[in-house]
Amino acid sequence: MNAMNIRNERVIAAALLLGLIGLAAMFGCAGTQGAAKPGALLWGENCGSCHNIRTPASQTDEHWEVVGMHMRARANLTSEEAGKIVEFLQMSN
Repeated sequence: MNAMNIRNERVIAAALLLGLIGLAAMFGCAGTQGAAKPGALLWGENCGSCHNIRTPASQTDEHWEVVGMHMRARANLTSEEAGKIVEFLQMSN
């Protein structure tokens, strides 16, 4: 993969992340105070702080399950948070 393709992939991933966070803020967080965060927002807040964001389609549903189990422990996520992130990634790929 050449440098231009890598750059384009990162730009697309960043745009996707910003769009998904915006949608999560508009639709997922508009409920009652203290409502749980949606998977898209959890993904943006937790995964993007340590990783270059990958598009959800970069992995299969099965692989996202494995990643979710691994990162639950590494990122100190609750079972519910990890489940929401994995569900979001699977629904988006």
